[in-house]
Amino acid sequence: MSWGTIFGLALALSMDAFAVSVACGMNLAVLTPRHAFRLSFHFGLFQFLMPVIGWLVGRELAATIGAFDHWVAFGLLAVVGGKMLVEAREEKEAENKTDPTRGMMLITLSLATSLDALAVGLSLAFLDVSIYVPSVIIGAVAASLTAIGMAFGSRIGTRWGRWAEALGGVVLILIGVRIVISHLVS
Repeated sequence: MSWGTIFGLALALSMDAFAVSVACGMNLAVLTPRHAFRLSFHFGLFQFLMPVIGWLVGRELAATIGAFDHWVAFGLLAVVGGKMLVEAREEKEAENKTDPTRGMMLITLSLATSLDALAVGLSLAFLDVSIYVPSVIIGAVAASLTAIGMAFGSRIGTRWGRWAEALGGVVLILIGVRIVISHLVS
């Protein structure tokens, strides 16, 4: 597998993480380096691990996982996006907002943005390609784009407040819809 292919694959897999990180940055009242590190680390870690897991699982479960991974991703993103929409409607102090870089929200977002990487790992197993170098690059690219996305989202969020949070929720839901549609038409 060429370096260009690996980086192209990493960029493609990182687009969901980037979009979700923009939404997360908009959701935070104040973005700290700790927030950016937590989300970047977890998104990068999950994007690294999921292709490895998919590669290790191999051919046996490819048809089963491929049949419903898009619905799982949609469900996770829809729940998180819906929660953001509900929170955008509520009148509350900025410090009472849910921190998407902590707890189950962090795990849910990390999982939702990395399910496609699981499928890529399965595909690479069929091609008899070593997974470790591509996985490291996928994880590093995802972590980097997540940090950039959070910074961008934070700048938008401080200016637009609740509207930005609502937009972030809609974006997450639309990402989920896009995942489902892309799997249904292919």
